[in-house]
Amino acid sequence: MARLIYPLTESVLEKADLNAAIKVIKSTKITMGEKTKKIENYFKKKIVKMNALMVNSGSSANLLIFQCLINPMVKRLKPGDEVLVPAICWSTSLWPIIQSGLKVKFVDIDLDTLNISLSDLEKKISKKTKALMLVHALGNCTDMKKLTNICKKNNIILIEDTCEALGSTYRNKPLGTFGEFSSFSFYYSHHITSGEGGMVCAKNSKYLEIIKSLRSHGWSRDLIKSKNIANKYKNIDKNWIFINSGFNLRPTDINAAIGIEQLKRIKKILSIRKYNFFKIKNELIKNKKYNQQFSILENQKYSNIAWFGIPFILNSKDKNYKLSVMEKLNNKGVMTRPIISGNFAKQPSIKLYKIKTGSKLHNADLIDKNAFFLGLHNIKITTKKLKLLTESIYSSL
Repeated sequence: MARLIYPLTESVLEKADLNAAIKVIKSTKITMGEKTKKIENYFKKKIVKMNALMVNSGSSANLLIFQCLINPMVKRLKPGDEVLVPAICWSTSLWPIIQSGLKVKFVDIDLDTLNISLSDLEKKISKKTKALMLVHALGNCTDMKKLTNICKKNNIILIEDTCEALGSTYRNKPLGTFGEFSSFSFYYSHHITSGEGGMVCAKNSKYLEIIKSLRSHGWSRDLIKSKNIANKYKNIDKNWIFINSGFNLRPTDINAAIGIEQLKRIKKILSIRKYNFFKIKNELIKNKKYNQQFSILENQKYSNIAWFGIPFILNSKDKNYKLSVMEKLNNKGVMTRPIISGNFAKQPSIKLYKIKTGSKLHNADLIDKNAFFLGLHNIKITTKKLKLLTESIYSSL
């Protein structure tokens, strides 16, 4: 690979982030504690207006949501229930469903949004359908008004994977606040980062208390009603009462401290990313190859998208063209990747677990064959870098 011109992400840690992390490291407690509670309250009050719980990743957030829904204390889902998932999704948008004993049914996507196709969604709903795992691909969204009406009409639990969509809105309402549950990711390359980390949100505070227990081994010590539970089981040490099954999916206060500082700058970060998106797009539009050889998605009506990346849709019937373009860009120092993970129904792990893919997923296949994206950075792109990037793109087509 040549000298790196344009990575998928760039260093996003500022002095305040580093100082906050160092302060926690120098303290007597670096595991989950007061900083974690602080970021949860900040996220709840400033970002989503929903109950929020920090975990060690967005993937863990998804796992905890489904483990909550099948839990004996909830029983909203049972083994064999069907969960709809868009074919363009991430690995851990899907596997927590399987790991929870539920059935996956893939739904095709819409080419204008890269999100779930509402027409195919309605076709795929059956008597067994109990939930929808909605994935906001690259920060974009579908018509959320129509989608929520479909879910309400069919009594479907809506879960939003918002890991790529922090800051995006539909009719001024944040993505991640339409469903009963939502997940967010603070991975290094995302809108904000805490190094590793994520957030699980739930409208029902009782469900979040169950998730809180599941997050930490199944014990009761962190719960609001921990004293009542301790009084009920007086023959067990109050700090070691396990009321449920559980995992260890906790973040550290180091992660939380960095995340707090990043969230304080969220408006600035989103503004820079939006600037970069349109700066790069507008520069590319100047060339006659635009719309002839490729196009970039537009914002949808009523939405304000905090783009996760810059999606390129190639106009080619050659099944090898996308990989050829991506390889050329990589050799020129421009990093690319598929749209999320492409059509996940084609992944070898699907065959390994004998998951039925159902009917043809034509649009997902097309995106899998003809689309990729460039990362968006939290640092304003320079004129020099913009020139090198656009030259690299057009010389690779």
